[in-house]
Amino acid sequence: MRVSVIGTGYVGLVTGVGLADRGHHVTCVDSDADKIARIRSGVSPFFEPGLDVLLERTLGSSQLEATTDLERAVLETDLSLIAVGTPSLPDGRVALGVVKAVSLQLGAILREKPAYHVVVVKSTVVPGTTEEVVLPLLEDASGRRAGRDFGVGMNPEFLTEGEAVEDFLLPDRIVLGAIDGRTMSVLEELYAVFPGVERVRTTPRAAEMIKYASNALLATLISFSNEIGNLCAALGGVDVVDVMRALHASRYLTPTLPDGGRMTAPLAAFLWAGCGFGGSCLPKDVRALIAHGRLVGQSMPLLEAVLDTNVRQSHQALALLQKHYPSLQGVRVAVLGLAFRPDTDDMRESPAIPIIQDLLAAGAEVTAYDPAATVAARRRFANDRVRVCGDLSEAVQDVGAIVLTTKWDEFTRLPDLLRDRHPQPLVVDGRRMLDKRGVQRYEGIGL
Repeated sequence: MRVSVIGTGYVGLVTGVGLADRGHHVTCVDSDADKIARIRSGVSPFFEPGLDVLLERTLGSSQLEATTDLERAVLETDLSLIAVGTPSLPDGRVALGVVKAVSLQLGAILREKPAYHVVVVKSTVVPGTTEEVVLPLLEDASGRRAGRDFGVGMNPEFLTEGEAVEDFLLPDRIVLGAIDGRTMSVLEELYAVFPGVERVRTTPRAAEMIKYASNALLATLISFSNEIGNLCAALGGVDVVDVMRALHASRYLTPTLPDGGRMTAPLAAFLWAGCGFGGSCLPKDVRALIAHGRLVGQSMPLLEAVLDTNVRQSHQALALLQKHYPSLQGVRVAVLGLAFRPDTDDMRESPAIPIIQDLLAAGAEVTAYDPAATVAARRRFANDRVRVCGDLSEAVQDVGAIVLTTKWDEFTRLPDLLRDRHPQPLVVDGRRMLDKRGVQRYEGIGL
């Protein structure tokens, strides 16, 4: 099948490369000429494990191409996936400016295209957007009618940064929202290269809601875990790690297999106390759902509490430090982990940012390190008093305290790195990833 993917961010590029790897001929489109040049050279414009290998392979097999020429891409393909950004507005609503602009451009091109074409929204948009915003713009710009002259659908993504390639190639479900049977048939053809994967066939509006409900659930589990952790710490004598391990052992999260063995459900990973969630999806999507509910007169108190808990959670690191350093003025503190999660360089809404801001406001001297986000961090903290280091040893040299904010595997060697250090720095484990017995001076969330 010939597919055009509009937008080459995390969703667009991973989707385009993944579909090309499965045998479709894919044209990735972006208005950023520098980004397209990098893609053509086989280099991803962002860090994502496994993506460069897949990119090089699909470019080499001519299954994938990249261009700034949207018109040619649409005229030469059967289906277009809209995968552009939908950032948050100050009131939490989703900004649809780019989605609208692309819809108008697509409509104008469809006016000149005699063949039937399907336009599918892959960007995360609130329920009703595909049918009430995108579809009318396509009709107005094309002078044609949806359902008769072209198809319209919604196909949400479920990609986790750092695991996006595997998530796309080995999906747990595929959600297909279509305005009619013909559109659904084209979507079925697109995903026929994923045999055996469960399909959820529904309307565009329901597909949009499924995406938001999925992310809202994950955010809720994280904030629930953090509230339990904070209560454990307040009670004393209870470690949230012990509590969560016992929760994980329940049959709901670790079911018994037919052979008598047990398997921990991936969902259990979100039931673990830490310093909060960040990234480009969970905070933004929960805010958007709350704002959308407000527009239709439906309050969302549970999700509002999820966000409130998350905002407060990053300040726990400072509170733990101040148990040992009532004044942080002049204290050297290393912050380890700047990306919002491991295996990505994405710092958007990372808990490390408010933690560093708290430290600077308290007068601490901050060093920082992340295995992938060095460039992004130096850009983000260019005007702040933060020294972003190139390796772990440099970051923890001569510090009084260390704050772990991201669960990178590299940080498991921290106890060995500190073993002969005198005096021992305080380690504040914001992800509870270290054995508390392996560090001489240890504080952790929920302990």
